[in-house]
Amino acid sequence: MHVASSQLPTTLFMNQDKSPSAHDCLRDIFGYHAFRGRQAEVIEAVMAGKDALVIMPTGGGKSLCYQIPALLRPGVAVVVSPLIALMQDQVSALHEVGVAAAYLNSSQSAEEQRAVTSQLRNNELDLLYIAPERLAIAHTRDLLCSLPLSLIAIDEAHCVSQWGHDFREEYLRLDELAELFPGVPRLALTATATAKTRTEIVNRLALHEPEVFVAEFDRPNIRYLVQAKTDGKRQLLQFLQAHRNNAGIVYCLSRKKTESTADWLCANGFRALPYHAGLSSETRHEHQRRFLAEDGLIIVATIAFGMGIDKPDVRFVAHLDLPKSVEAYYQETGRAGRDGLPADAWMVYGLQDVVRLRQMLDESSAGEDYKRHERAKLDALLGWCEVTGCRRRPLLEYFGDQPEQDCGNCDGCLTPVETWDGSIAAQKLLSAVYRTGQRFGTAHVIDVLLGKRTAKVTQHGHAELSVFGIGADFDAQAWRSVARQLIVQGFLHSDAERYGALVLTPRSRELLRGELAVQFRKDPKRPATGSKKPGHVSITIADEDRDLWEALRACRQMLANEHSVPPYVIFHDSTLRQMIEHRPDSEAGLLELSGVGQTKLDRYGEHFLEALRQHSMAG
Repeated sequence: MHVASSQLPTTLFMNQDKSPSAHDCLRDIFGYHAFRGRQAEVIEAVMAGKDALVIMPTGGGKSLCYQIPALLRPGVAVVVSPLIALMQDQVSALHEVGVAAAYLNSSQSAEEQRAVTSQLRNNELDLLYIAPERLAIAHTRDLLCSLPLSLIAIDEAHCVSQWGHDFREEYLRLDELAELFPGVPRLALTATATAKTRTEIVNRLALHEPEVFVAEFDRPNIRYLVQAKTDGKRQLLQFLQAHRNNAGIVYCLSRKKTESTADWLCANGFRALPYHAGLSSETRHEHQRRFLAEDGLIIVATIAFGMGIDKPDVRFVAHLDLPKSVEAYYQETGRAGRDGLPADAWMVYGLQDVVRLRQMLDESSAGEDYKRHERAKLDALLGWCEVTGCRRRPLLEYFGDQPEQDCGNCDGCLTPVETWDGSIAAQKLLSAVYRTGQRFGTAHVIDVLLGKRTAKVTQHGHAELSVFGIGADFDAQAWRSVARQLIVQGFLHSDAERYGALVLTPRSRELLRGELAVQFRKDPKRPATGSKKPGHVSITIADEDRDLWEALRACRQMLANEHSVPPYVIFHDSTLRQMIEHRPDSEAGLLELSGVGQTKLDRYGEHFLEALRQHSMAG
């Protein structure tokens, strides 16, 4: 039996002599002792009935910004969420802390949907999660219009923006909520939005004079590691040696590559599953369920996987292919380390990634304005990949933050890259592009520079050119790096309509004439790969505490199996770590730990206290 808002003062707030406050909810229901960042400000604005736009990084606590007002304001809160799996996760987590929540979506039977409708009509729910498509249905709107609503929260609000990275057309009708529910506060929430995207969110959702809350974008627990791609799978395997038995996500650009990479990881001793839109819905659901429920599982996925994933103990996010923008990269890497413990964001990228993404964009049916905007976003990501100093500073500056110092937790800080004067090398490559007629891709141009008499070189008479063999002082990998950096810096263009043929740009002339000098980054031979020890979490658990750590994890897994929820819904790793640190021996002691609220204490407290007692007796 879950607790409706009308019951809260007599159940979850037994010791309260007055109406509960936001802080009471935070402590007694969710088990936290202090708000983070701008959470309290957002809640105050919503409680005052104001609209709000909330930009807060993944793991920053966006959900509490509408969940707590939903418990304190009269009526039911409607939460618009784009993914069924996200709704189910959120509702399961709320049930575990004693909050009455439900969802309406296509995964339910007609009988289940009628049961939820009955709960709504009987004022038995605090929160209702719903997809934007269902909000467009007339009878759904009629149902909601018959109810007192406490607030409307629009999660993943960047989906409304055509300039965002996850545009969803069904979000465009959400502006109608302003007319349907006048006076009901609406808040839009997302983890990533540039200034332009923020403006569009406000306009498209018709938010009324919203208060705008932009939290700092920094996730200091995430270590950013970026390498030039030489042999992607080999590089991934080297990186993963530090993450055996850790949960993680590996992103690939194509469906075929997700499956082959998952198979390859399994052959190399890892537990991995593919995830992409081409799999059946049953398979996708099962793979996502296993990822959430099991420890140490790797999901190899396209971007179809990830939005709103709440699993807090993802220790790494790896990209085997370049994402499409800084926003997409930040959103995807933000799925690592939501629990605040150390995590890695690792990526390899190469010239072929650039060519493929630009070709996909050029061949799309989108309008030219959109293509121009997307090209600029891709160029911004490429420029970030090629930075020679701290990576975190330009990443945060892209979103408007102004960090005062280098982070000390990225490859640029940990293994500073060397630079070299690439002016002569650039002139050689640009000359080879020009002399071969600006008709050929990178591989052929490099063959000419290296003096290779391939069939193609012979066929076109390129062995007779003055540039034939002038690049023999570099190997093919070094020339690919030069070509990649010339494209990034705007001295070369890869023409998708001519199968990636290299073409000079207006900037090329100054470089060819020697009027400009160009600096290139020297790709390190052995880039930083993260911790040298086997997994970050194990580093923070002392050897003498290892048995207790495993006993607490086993207790959590047993309870998760009994309640059919992922282990982290019982307690996060960070809460188990506090149990080890403080060794509570009473319910009052457990209640002092972050993440332990009254309902979880009542349901699970004795189990964990017994595990602690058993360890104490064994010691």
